[in-house]
Amino acid sequence: MKVVAIIPARGGSKSIPLKNIKSFCGKPLLVHSIETALGCSTIDRTIVSTDSEQIATVAKEACAEVPFLRPAEFAQDDALDLPVFLHCLDWLKANEGYEPDIIVHLRPTSPLRTVVMVEKAIHKLIENPRADSVRSVCTPSQNPFKMWSIDKDGFLSPLIKIDIYEQWNQPRQKLPKVYWQNGYVDVTRRTTLIKKHSMTGDKILSLVIEDTHIIDIDNQVTFELAEKIYQKNCLKL
Repeated sequence: MKVVAIIPARGGSKSIPLKNIKSFCGKPLLVHSIETALGCSTIDRTIVSTDSEQIATVAKEACAEVPFLRPAEFAQDDALDLPVFLHCLDWLKANEGYEPDIIVHLRPTSPLRTVVMVEKAIHKLIENPRADSVRSVCTPSQNPFKMWSIDKDGFLSPLIKIDIYEQWNQPRQKLPKVYWQNGYVDVTRRTTLIKKHSMTGDKILSLVIEDTHIIDIDNQVTFELAEKIYQKNCLKL
């Protein structure tokens, strides 16, 4: 069973310039994800997909592989994950004859993850051959059954309707339990990506993560908040 970690890290961040290599608790943000991947005994290779020479240098210094620079067409603001991952897999097959069985998706913007949870996600997929992928989730701070859309006249309409009287006025405990996909870790099969042209497929196993370890760095505020959480918890890989 060949397992590869792919860490997408483009250089065109608008909210924080070169966010992926900005210093986070003493080391470039990207390096935290690289070290997590390298610390997983199940992961055979750790590859960074980037369009930036500067990011590539940082990644290589942290012992990750950067076998290519990502083409600009896959590094735009609106670039989806799937073509980025398919490009990486196609390159590895064409240039190395390497075809991994399982792909671990680690986003640099989630530095609070641990080796233990990543390994758990990988083993969960390996042990469940019917599953297309494993996706990390957590309990959301807001409930979708209390969310609204606004019509052209300014009136509210429930975003999701369920068979519960005035669901928007009910306590959370009386509403269906829901989970939010948090970007902590995704693990998928190569066949899911290649044959189903999907990052997840239809049969997605859950990996529930405590929300104390969940934060997606998207701007300076969340960057500083993540640093405080990291320092407070003294997280170690």
